[in-house]
Amino acid sequence: MDSTSVEAAESAERQSDRPLRMPEWLRRPVPRGVEVNRVRRVVDRWELHTVCESAACPNRLQCYSAGKLTFMILGNVCTRNCAYCKVHTGKSARPDPTEPERIAAAASELKLEYVVLTSVCRDDLPDGGASQFAATVEAYRDTNPRGMIEVLIPDFRGSEEDLRTVLVARPTVLNHNIETVSRLYPQVRKQGKYDWAIQLLDRSKRISPQTPTKSGLMLGLGETKEEVVAALEDLRRVRCDVVTLGQYIRPSLRHWPVDRYVTPEEFAEYAEVGRGMGFRYVASGPLVRSSFMAKEILDSIAEGDRSNHNSPA
Repeated sequence: MDSTSVEAAESAERQSDRPLRMPEWLRRPVPRGVEVNRVRRVVDRWELHTVCESAACPNRLQCYSAGKLTFMILGNVCTRNCAYCKVHTGKSARPDPTEPERIAAAASELKLEYVVLTSVCRDDLPDGGASQFAATVEAYRDTNPRGMIEVLIPDFRGSEEDLRTVLVARPTVLNHNIETVSRLYPQVRKQGKYDWAIQLLDRSKRISPQTPTKSGLMLGLGETKEEVVAALEDLRRVRCDVVTLGQYIRPSLRHWPVDRYVTPEEFAEYAEVGRGMGFRYVASGPLVRSSFMAKEILDSIAEGDRSNHNSPA
């Protein structure tokens, strides 16, 4: 996080007497076992990164114990410094041309029929890393033609050409998180733009109407209920199919403070609102994350399940 983001976070922290105590509904047993260790060994052996570890996802051990993970390409150093994110910021290495094949090999070893792929932001690259996404999708499909792959992409600074590069590779699902409401972007995501995020999802539907689109929000950053509903309306306006809503958990005292912990009942209310707007699936709960239960969500859409049950997370 740079000095501006640190100052903003510290200023916000001073507005409260102390960091908020984490409620019981965000606590869960820590799973252990051979599958958790196996996933980590495979990732280490192929010298890969996961957003699960780099962003300290609270669900990572639950996912590992089920043999699931989210690969993170283009290194583990981001060119942006969002105030809420634990991923390190700095100068990134050049893209590794062997990375797509290594991810395909790791996915095969883990017997993954559904791969979730994300990246750090690479504003230093001419295409923002779009060609590496495409190459990785193609490498996975070469080894597993029947496999499915969801891409959780950055905003590519509003470039339609870079988005097309990814879509031409035919990912199963195109995911891009708006992360927060429009008003908070200059404070917590100042190198991004809310309009870029909405525009990307709109363009994806125009370029590849058959590809499901997905987005997500973190709650507890300081947004109001009215702003969350407005963001959901913006997503439906661009025909976004799936939305995920989860609680923001502060990675460290140097990151943006938690404004409040949203109750499970409130998450259930947002799920009802989203269903009423016509989303094909709404996953809304304190521990819901963008790639959590990704395959189950797609399966539900494929089966035409309109019940849109809340995630148990």
